Amino acid sequence: MSASQRSEPARPARSARSSRGVPGQPGAAPSASGHPDCPDGSGRPDSELLAALLDGMDAALCAFDAEGTVTHWNHEAERILGWTAAEAVGRKGLGGWAARPGDARDVEARLTEAMGATGRRVHEFALLTKDGGRVLVRTQSSGVPGADGRPAGVYCAFSEVHAQVDLERSIALSEALLDDASWNVVLVDADLRVAVVNANAAGALRTARKAAPGRPLGDFLDQGMEEVEAALQHVLAEGAPPAPTELWVTLRDADPDPADGFEGAEGVRYELLDDDEAVRGEGTDRGEAGAAARRRCWRSGFLRLASPLTEEPAPLGVAWIFQDVTEVKGQEQESARMRFRGNQLHRAARAAAECEDPMEAASVHLDFALAGFADHALIDLVLDPPPGAPADRIRLVRAAATPTGAPGPCPPVVPGGIPLAYPESHPALQAVERCGSVRASARRSDESGAVQWATARKWPEGAVHGLCAVLRSRGRTLGVVTFLRTSSRRAFDRTDATYAEDVAARVAASVDLAVRRP
Repeated sequence: MSASQRSEPARPARSARSSRGVPGQPGAAPSASGHPDCPDGSGRPDSELLAALLDGMDAALCAFDAEGTVTHWNHEAERILGWTAAEAVGRKGLGGWAARPGDARDVEARLTEAMGATGRRVHEFALLTKDGGRVLVRTQSSGVPGADGRPAGVYCAFSEVHAQVDLERSIALSEALLDDASWNVVLVDADLRVAVVNANAAGALRTARKAAPGRPLGDFLDQGMEEVEAALQHVLAEGAPPAPTELWVTLRDADPDPADGFEGAEGVRYELLDDDEAVRGEGTDRGEAGAAARRRCWRSGFLRLASPLTEEPAPLGVAWIFQDVTEVKGQEQESARMRFRGNQLHRAARAAAECEDPMEAASVHLDFALAGFADHALIDLVLDPPPGAPADRIRLVRAAATPTGAPGPCPPVVPGGIPLAYPESHPALQAVERCGSVRASARRSDESGAVQWATARKWPEGAVHGLCAVLRSRGRTLGVVTFLRTSSRRAFDRTDATYAEDVAARVAASVDLAVRRP
């Protein structure tokens, strides 16, 4: 609260005086018993009520009559300067006791000017304390008119300059954070509803500054909302954490951005890799790119806000200050993923070199590739067409597979020579036909729909995402390797397709060696 706001209660002082004043001093107020407007009729003097009001102010206050005699002196003025009300009230001016003679003339001139002017006047004075020290104060002075409208005195509310500067600095900091800060700032009340947001935070939440106050955070956040509320409740209960916290959230009400690519026949969407190799996304969710755009990582700091006007701090809410580090975290995760996958390829090559059976070596490559990448893996080999059959008809036979119940190693199986009953639009057949990679995801996320989707493609139960990479060696197509993910993992992306092709190249070399063996 500024000094001007704190000085408002002093306006009735023109007809009353502090109980700390000298008895019998002119300007004493009449008693309440003789006041016709006294509502309670208690007989309590107005001067006692006024004294209690003045002494409860946070700002120091003194008042002068038209002759410059001190008529009021509250407790805060006594605290700052050391002079008690009994010592101050009744003195003529401030010179010689509360101000040096050289300063007193300027002070009295300023007060005389304020007495006859309209509105408040703000000045800075150097006053004397009782022990002889000097203190710089900032004052707000205003004239007090008499009953006839002529100036009857002046009151002066003041506080130490450094305290006022601290207050102004705090206000300026708050305004800067809520207007010009490059960080996102959200003030949340004790009920976890948005109170104030700055412009950057409004953009991060995809809303307008005027539309955010009063709304719960759940109107802006989807996934990650529980973590944010838990953090805010922790801050309200125990205070701010010692270090920033990284929170992953998904925003609501964001229109999914269309993925790069083009529409093919039957609504099947094709997408292009960086090397212009076509990757067919059968049933790929078009909102996948939009979902990725809505998922953000916010590096957050929290500050508990408490009222400074209460004896025991009462929580007003939490200041949530955060910065979007999604791009940085994505790069860190991608780097870690690339290092891990590179190490897996290296370890798989060394382990496969120790295998006498080439198909066992191919299985080893898949075992190492599955770690952190997929839940199931299959190897289907191209079966030569029988005599008289069309040469362009693709038939596949199973050569290796992980267990259908739970994820595990991918051992070779003895091919029975019976082709797999894949439908014509099966991703594995499409991969062989196109000599490229094909991604597929279930359109329905419910359990029954996912089961039907996996069953129709002859894949293990629970698979909702598939990635088929063709096996090519010495210019020939040997088969296809399929990686499958359950609903606990995200869909395959282009980076996954590149990694699957690296694994498929190593698997194809081992399969080619097995096919050439007598």
